[in-house]
Amino acid sequence: MQSYRLNAHRVLELVEGPTPTPGRGQVLVRVKATSLNSRDMVIASGLYPFPPLPNLIQLSDAAGVIEAVGPDVMRFRVGDRVVSSFNPTWFGGPVRKVGQMYGTDIDGWLSDYAVVDENVLVSMPEHLSFEEAATLPCAALTGWSAVAGVGPGDTVLVQGSGGVSLFALQFARAAGARVIATTSSEAKAERLLELGASDAVNYAETSHWGSVVRTLTDDRGVDIVVEVAGAATISQSVEALALHGTISLVGHLGGAGQGMDLMPLSLRFATLRAIGVGSRSDLEEMNRVVSQHRIRPVIDQVFPFSDAPRAFEHFAHGSRFGKILVSH
Repeated sequence: MQSYRLNAHRVLELVEGPTPTPGRGQVLVRVKATSLNSRDMVIASGLYPFPPLPNLIQLSDAAGVIEAVGPDVMRFRVGDRVVSSFNPTWFGGPVRKVGQMYGTDIDGWLSDYAVVDENVLVSMPEHLSFEEAATLPCAALTGWSAVAGVGPGDTVLVQGSGGVSLFALQFARAAGARVIATTSSEAKAERLLELGASDAVNYAETSHWGSVVRTLTDDRGVDIVVEVAGAATISQSVEALALHGTISLVGHLGGAGQGMDLMPLSLRFATLRAIGVGSRSDLEEMNRVVSQHRIRPVIDQVFPFSDAPRAFEHFAHGSRFGKILVSH
């Protein structure tokens, strides 16, 4: 078995090991694809707020096929196609405590095989490839949670063309909502419009894009902002927000800020909520919608397993539109 671990110098190294055997309640998964998220880059950079244990296999998101089952396994059988759940200890309801997480406390999925408890897996949507399905556990579920409750008559603002924003766009459109997107180039704007955005605002040309969004909504504002940059852009998100609107905070790509004036948020009677991906139950509910609407994830690039370090490099420094995958 080959696996990529993060060594003490915070770089990936390829290591060899025996193929593991499933125990009671466990399954052996032949990993077919994994996907990268911003969290993986923060771990690799050494800036993750919870220091990882040394030399763990990386990546939380995977799709694969079950090759063996241990005693007392009830949920799956050999040959089933499955997807990992991002949080392996959160099965449903409100989360009360953060449990062990892939890549920081326990081995992740950047490996030929993985032995896991059957309860950390869900079934794959049948219309998706392994590469497409591997994008679902974190980015898709975060986007799903960020726009939860939207419907016809609502307007959603998504920022950029990363995985979370694109999934939020697709889910909001499937629910009948209008979507406005921000982006940095005309080429990306065209692709966002093709995915269903009604308008695309170039933030590279207009730093005060919040007022542009208000103009596009006849000064009403948007009902939900999917905020991915955090402190760097949240003032413009508040400017774009309708009365009693919601900012779904899913990331801090813009880095740390120097503080925020909360008065504009109060004057909007707004809600600021932090999104923590979602539970296994949420993932199963989302997958039903993915299947019903035949939603297909947007993939930027797929790298072979032998070239996994280059996937990390592309994520960190390349221009992306959609998800970056490793094919196993």
